Amino acid sequence: MFDIPCVILAGGKSSRMEEDKCFLSYKNTTLIKYQYDKLSNLFSNVYISAKSDKFGFKCNLILEKSDIFSPLVALQNILKSHKEVFIISVDTPNIEEKSIKQIILNSYNFDISIAQTKDNKTHNLCGVFKNSINYKIDEMIKDNNHKIFYLIRNSKSNIIKNFNNSEFINLNTKEDYYSILKSQ
Repeated sequence: MFDIPCVILAGGKSSRMEEDKCFLSYKNTTLIKYQYDKLSNLFSNVYISAKSDKFGFKCNLILEKSDIFSPLVALQNILKSHKEVFIISVDTPNIEEKSIKQIILNSYNFDISIAQTKDNKTHNLCGVFKNSINYKIDEMIKDNNHKIFYLIRNSKSNIIKNFNNSEFINLNTKEDYYSILKSQ
């Protein structure tokens, strides 16, 4: 088991999906319950970051009090109470344990360590984030800059390459969702 806490980001609007991704049916349960159970088998502490307790099952929550829907605001809130965390979004259910381990093992000398797939796409919300970046997050929010990649580019970051594309499929649209269901 990994000692670093894991936080599932589940406080977004899901505007492209047109319904809350958390409650999509996935492998005989909801997507959020699937992720929580899967990650609870890998991490000693798993949390869900969200705007409210909407899940209907017992879980550890980190509630966001801000009206702003932004992963950066979620990170700000999470890193106030954690020295370092493994962050993953609710809509990335295919990640494998070996990939999580690789990210964590390559994070020790960096403020941020994220995955990059073989198609050269960085996955900004899948990786290790440390509270040493709090001051940058505070500045960015003050400047109304909510771009995660700006934070990554302007921090001591490690972009870990060559992960399989299939592990990092994000369920952003109905088409993405139907596609992943067909591949099960």
